[in-house]
Amino acid sequence: MKLKWDHYSDQPDIIRDKGLKKQIYKQVRWDSLKLLLTNLIFYPISLLYYFVVPTKKQQPDTKVFFGMSINLDKSPEQTRTLVDDLQVTSLLIRMPLHDIENIEKYVSFAEKFSDKDLLVNILQDRRHIEDLSLAKQSIQEVFEKFSHLSNRFQIGNAINRKKWAIFSMEEYLHFYKVAYDLKQRQYPKLVLLGASVIDFEYYFTVRTLFNLKKVRFDECSSLLYVDRRGAPENTQIGFNLQKKLFFLQAILRLSPKSASDIVITETNWPIKNTAPYAPTSNTECIDLESHANYLVRYYLLALSTGVVKNVYWHQLIASGYGLVDNREDKLIKYPSYYAFKVMLSLLQGARFIDYKEQAGLYRVSFEKNESTIEAVWSLHKVKLDVKNKTLISRDGNQSQDLNTLEVGASPVYLIGEK
Repeated sequence: MKLKWDHYSDQPDIIRDKGLKKQIYKQVRWDSLKLLLTNLIFYPISLLYYFVVPTKKQQPDTKVFFGMSINLDKSPEQTRTLVDDLQVTSLLIRMPLHDIENIEKYVSFAEKFSDKDLLVNILQDRRHIEDLSLAKQSIQEVFEKFSHLSNRFQIGNAINRKKWAIFSMEEYLHFYKVAYDLKQRQYPKLVLLGASVIDFEYYFTVRTLFNLKKVRFDECSSLLYVDRRGAPENTQIGFNLQKKLFFLQAILRLSPKSASDIVITETNWPIKNTAPYAPTSNTECIDLESHANYLVRYYLLALSTGVVKNVYWHQLIASGYGLVDNREDKLIKYPSYYAFKVMLSLLQGARFIDYKEQAGLYRVSFEKNESTIEAVWSLHKVKLDVKNKTLISRDGNQSQDLNTLEVGASPVYLIGEK
């Protein structure tokens, strides 16, 4: 079975054949029953654990926290220049198994970033899910050819979307076990990430974490999009972004199948009027100003939880959701590009100090060298006393000698002395 790839949005195309959908659901009906039974037991226990047991927080390493996804098929010659301009150190590179025959091209692309902290994302396809001996051969080839560049590999992507060629969590566990067994026998120093569930659908995560399979995730990868809820502060059945992350950690701490390190390997918002490059309908798309605001706020909120190791924006060059528009063979930097650059210049290498939220006013404070840095935004416009502070806007504009400042949706940075 071959599923179509949408080159506009960099993901498989939606399965539109109703007959095929019915066939797939019939094929995995017993696996679906296992999913249900597992969650009837472990989802309530995990939820209780989340409410009762305090979250285990760590000081985030801001030198590697701010990550970016880059693609071979998106202006590869200009990508290095953009990465250097942003000064981003953590990069995610996709290696699609549907193109394993051209693996040398992906290795050559990755070698241009050998001085960076690389995470290799191994994308599944249906032939490798159905033929595990082929999966073993191909994954081993990926390990062999990328191991001089990275020891971190994400196994599978968006596994709870059938268009991504995995029809059940049982299929994913068999696929992941191929990679895990290779690691155990031949590549003990590799770090394997899973289960790569997309969105706030933790019942799929629960199924991958509570089972009798002899597998384990060294880090938990999550494609934690919140774009369909609008702003990153918005809630879904009572959970905002931070609470979703705390809940995920609770599930991980209960499971013997994973370490509790969380890596967000994909997040973004689709941009208005960019069809067919936007991965959703125009209803979910946002304007460019909101795109830049939400990016910064997502990173700051995730960082302040103390439970996330990396966040990778998906992706650097992508007309419908990235930081750079490359239509008509021109590179046009969106406002979010400059917002990301300013955020990194100020916060990469800084030490996180505190997070406060009161009545929609958010304040995240850091120390760096001999300065204090406070990132501030508000869901409702509010005036703040900023006397003796240097103001740097989301896009890098600097102001001094202000006594008061009206703060709104666009994050600003207040710089002071220790």
